[in-house]
Amino acid sequence: MKLRNPWLIGLIALLGSILIRLWMSTIRFRLAFAAGDTSGTAKKTVHPADARKERFIYAFWHENMLVPTVFKTRVRILISQHADGELIARVCRHLGVGVVRGSTTRGGGQALLELLQVSKHAHLLVTPDGPRGPRRQMALGIVFLASCTGLPIVPVGVGLEKAWRLPTWDRSAIPCPWSTIVLVTAPPIHVPAHLDRNGLQRYRGLVEEEFSRATQAAEQWAQSGVRVKPEILWPPACSARASA
Repeated sequence: MKLRNPWLIGLIALLGSILIRLWMSTIRFRLAFAAGDTSGTAKKTVHPADARKERFIYAFWHENMLVPTVFKTRVRILISQHADGELIARVCRHLGVGVVRGSTTRGGGQALLELLQVSKHAHLLVTPDGPRGPRRQMALGIVFLASCTGLPIVPVGVGLEKAWRLPTWDRSAIPCPWSTIVLVTAPPIHVPAHLDRNGLQRYRGLVEEEFSRATQAAEQWAQSGVRVKPEILWPPACSARASA
């Protein structure tokens, strides 16, 4: 049954945000950042970066929606205008995460205009397989957004040491208290402006490939306890290949 009562949605969102904040405060994080990017630079950035200096589009799979709630920087997350999206949006606002409402099916044009505006002073956060899947398969939206805003995409692989999985289409993950979450970022991917559909598809494939690589590395680290070395996964030649 979908929630329709605004007062009830507000109450559940408030209580949910308190629970999430307490729950996630028990989690330990391990991080690994790849150096270099598809523009050919060898710079290594610590993520999430200071949005006053540089901004990115951070990509998380939909199943890991709880992880970005710990971000302590200026970020705006794209939330669908479906009925369930209102509850998620209110929870995000209570957690200090800015929200832009819209998706590829509802409110897309207005959402794009708002994202273009906020991208000038905040990171963007997108779940490219949401809101309905298929799981871990990217749509073109995030690549089009990167092409329009000029912000590079940073795929963030997530590995969970211990977690419960919900019986949803994305197998949403709830990390167990006092467990470890591993984050592995792929090199930032720069998407040129004014791409045609074939160009967007090419970059969609590249981003999805790097996303899968970062996710696999994070999951292996979380389960084995052996730290990932990003320079092995993404040597300079690999990081620069998309600019060829």
